[in-house]
Amino acid sequence: MPSVAQVRELPVLVRHTVPPHWEDMNGHVNVQHYTELYDMAGYPFMDLMGISPAQVHESRVGMFDLEHHVWFLDELHVGHVVTGHACLVERGPKRVLSVMFIVDETRDRLASAIEVISSTAHLDTRRTVALPLPLAARLDELIIEQQARRWTPPRSGALSV
Repeated sequence: MPSVAQVRELPVLVRHTVPPHWEDMNGHVNVQHYTELYDMAGYPFMDLMGISPAQVHESRVGMFDLEHHVWFLDELHVGHVVTGHACLVERGPKRVLSVMFIVDETRDRLASAIEVISSTAHLDTRRTVALPLPLAARLDELIIEQQARRWTPPRSGALSV
């Protein structure tokens, strides 16, 4: 896993204070809320990729997640301030591999990472389609940015484009 300092090289996509109703009977944040944090960071990540609601509505091409691999690395607790970050790792003609991170800013720890395979799909046919050229070009820029960093995002070995 990258260090917290390395993850902080990525843009902050969401900053959130853990609310009391996220605590489970074990006294920490329930697993479902890690997913909620990733979802909260997902929309700003799509903006960063150049995917807007207007563009999706007009083109009828959206991005669907196909598979996730999650690492739970540290507990989160009520009142902690957390941030979400993401990077693109690689892409194919239709699919994109990204990794997102949750940093516990209160304790200065990496709390979780998730590896995600997504695909572009036509919203009317509900079938995968090739990445639109402007989107593919923007994704390539973001992948090059990540490759220029001195660290490699974690890979489960189970997901590929």
